[in-house]
Amino acid sequence: MYEELYRRGTTAGEAAERLKQLIAVLRSENGCPWDREQTHESLRRCMIEEAYEAIDAVERNDMEHLKEELGDVLLQVVMHAQIASEKGDFDLAAVINAVADKMIHRHPHVFNVLQGKNSVNATETIDNVLEKWENVKRQEHAETTTTQSMQGIPRCLPALIRSEKVQKKAAGVGFDWASAAEAFSKVSEEAEELSEACRQGEQECVQEEIGDLLFAVVNVARFLKVDPEEALNRTSDKFIRRFAYIEQRAAAEGTTPQDMTLQEMDRLWEAAKTLEK
Repeated sequence: MYEELYRRGTTAGEAAERLKQLIAVLRSENGCPWDREQTHESLRRCMIEEAYEAIDAVERNDMEHLKEELGDVLLQVVMHAQIASEKGDFDLAAVINAVADKMIHRHPHVFNVLQGKNSVNATETIDNVLEKWENVKRQEHAETTTTQSMQGIPRCLPALIRSEKVQKKAAGVGFDWASAAEAFSKVSEEAEELSEACRQGEQECVQEEIGDLLFAVVNVARFLKVDPEEALNRTSDKFIRRFAYIEQRAAAEGTTPQDMTLQEMDRLWEAAKTLEK
């Protein structure tokens, strides 16, 4: 009955159509109970997780895994399109055409020149291109103020990434520190305010001051051209490596971290740090 779904597409178009039809079957009355129950809302976490797994494959330079994870991301796109199609909102073709139209609209320095509509310099810089990209985005979203542009940054983004984007929007209109040194002084100020909040013991205030401190640190990272998300991930990786050493050494000594004192674990932690130098 579904023989055609077993045949692999020989072109990208055929492969995409095969996946589209497969999802439609899974969502049908005789399909999979789990797939039929899914909604845009229920799939939110899946979309986030699949995207992160694809990035993980990129960071590990694992092309076979990347191929698989990009497929999982594509599966989410097709599933959302199928759900929307069933409701009469849009279909997969509309999704693909919309993003293709957007790419043409946001690259006038390429497509207008190819069509002979203007004579933009072919040596246009990346900075100029990015500025035009942002201008076109603002026009598309009917954003007339920087605040609207900030509000358009998805709240579901990782907090470090979102805060950096907010700061860049503000910096774009001149609301920024003059130097990294000034941004760094704000970190010290926020750290002191956090200490004071802790002394007062007001939990809501402590939460606010921790947020202020993190925001200030992101500002410093932005000035130093360091990706704060990547920096924190590297530190987490480093922590895991050093803690693994503690567990390995503890096992060699016939014990576990749970049975060791903090001083004993600190000794092994310092040894791990020494080995990394």
